[in-house]
Amino acid sequence: MTKSNIIQLSKFDITQKIIEALSNVCTRAVLFSIKETSKDANQIAEELNLSLSTVYKTLSNLEELALVEVDQFIISNEGKKIKQYRSRIGKVEITMTNLEPSLNLYPNTSYKSRPN
Repeated sequence: MTKSNIIQLSKFDITQKIIEALSNVCTRAVLFSIKETSKDANQIAEELNLSLSTVYKTLSNLEELALVEVDQFIISNEGKKIKQYRSRIGKVEITMTNLEPSLNLYPNTSYKSRPN
């Protein structure tokens, strides 16, 4: 199965995908974890007591939906490039009118870069 390009999706499809993603408690926890400061997947997994594979899958989905972004790359002591993720959204409003969902995403204004 090929991944859909956001441009190829209708507005309803994007809204539906975001609403479905945000209905997941794990997804919301990951987003909340990286709202104030950027973190790598290991830090998120430890903080939330989730498996690393769950965190990577969640971050990948959120990146695809443009709800998170890679803030910076950190070079580990072993020379590996480690992605630091941050939430692009600070607030979400979902409303229903005549069975049609309406989604309002507000930018994350509380973000602070994580000290190195």
